[in-house]
Amino acid sequence: MFDLDRWREIFQSLNKNKLRTALSGFTIAFAILLFTLLFGVGNGLKHTFEEQFAGDSQNSIYVNSGLTTKPYKGLQSGRRIQFRNDDSKFINQEFSDKIQFFSPNIQRNMQVIYKGEQNRYTVRAVYPDYQPLESAEIIDGRFLTYLDVERKSKVVAIGKLVEKDLFGNFSALGKNLNIEGISYKVVGVFKDPGGDNDERYIYTPFSTFQGMYKPNDELDYIGMTFSPDLNVDQAIAFSNLLTKMLKEKHNVDPRDQGAIRVRNYAEGTKNVQQFMIVLNVIILFIGIGTLIAGVIGISNIMVYIVKERTKELGIRKALGATPRSIVGMIMMESIFVTAIAGYSGLMIGVFALKAIGDTLEEKYFILNPSVETYVVVGATIVLIIAGTIAGYIPAKRAASIKPIVALNDE
Repeated sequence: MFDLDRWREIFQSLNKNKLRTALSGFTIAFAILLFTLLFGVGNGLKHTFEEQFAGDSQNSIYVNSGLTTKPYKGLQSGRRIQFRNDDSKFINQEFSDKIQFFSPNIQRNMQVIYKGEQNRYTVRAVYPDYQPLESAEIIDGRFLTYLDVERKSKVVAIGKLVEKDLFGNFSALGKNLNIEGISYKVVGVFKDPGGDNDERYIYTPFSTFQGMYKPNDELDYIGMTFSPDLNVDQAIAFSNLLTKMLKEKHNVDPRDQGAIRVRNYAEGTKNVQQFMIVLNVIILFIGIGTLIAGVIGISNIMVYIVKERTKELGIRKALGATPRSIVGMIMMESIFVTAIAGYSGLMIGVFALKAIGDTLEEKYFILNPSVETYVVVGATIVLIIAGTIAGYIPAKRAASIKPIVALNDE
């Protein structure tokens, strides 16, 4: 392997046949380059879908009400469905074994003031269980507690961008915010993977807010997460049954799509999973096809190379070269060219993905197109093995030819 004379012969052969070497290298490099780009763009699409679902828990369910669109049981269409506290109790009684976290919600856009700074923010009145629904992560202090709900405490947990807007570089923890003329103490600051919008929310105890802004125990919507013991199909069946029972409770036509709307993230997750399976199959199919094309290209080139060097091999055998040394030389040359060209194609592909990453994100919403190192390294190794086999078979055949026959080859 480290025979200096052998390597000199290999480099002399490559230098003497520059076009042949360049064509061989190009075939290999292009196969790896195309393979890298395909998998990179495919991963970018995966990242795009993952980003779309990053803001909320993947097992979240949100129940919203609206206006009826169909008359039912003597009731006119256009009737507003209003959720109340008894709807929360009803859901928990009927589906306690299928619910993990649960929270009713009241939401208002309100003026918030701290000293000389002020702005309008969305204030959400929730139970402590609402935190995992939004995947909110506390970075300072704490979130709301059930003791806050029981005492109707005037406390809030704010997004980090609310803190930045109103407090600058200072901590908001322990400070008091003026929300529509009422003072609330900041007990926590959170960040949210959903991005800037989700980090400009303010959360306060549900009981505190409902008593002041929602008479007659009204609420805006209900959020929950289904039990992790449920699979996707069971979770979808649960939300369908929930929709049916709420429509029955509020005398809504079963075909009415506007009065009660249940949004189950499991449905989106299932669709994304199905799409990603199809996408992975397509990318894998194209990637394998690319590698096969590369293998065929290498094989054809190696057959041509050995055929072209038949006289040279005959001279070597006439001068005493063994079949083993001839096969070894051709295989080493094949492995060397395949490895260098494959690595070059890999590097070009990786740099190309980095170069076009911002453009793909801006124009086509493909986020962070990249490829795992082990995937392209594995593809390169496949091509190296293919190059080895492609070099071995014709080399073995050529090495078995008698010198006189090889010297007379035209």
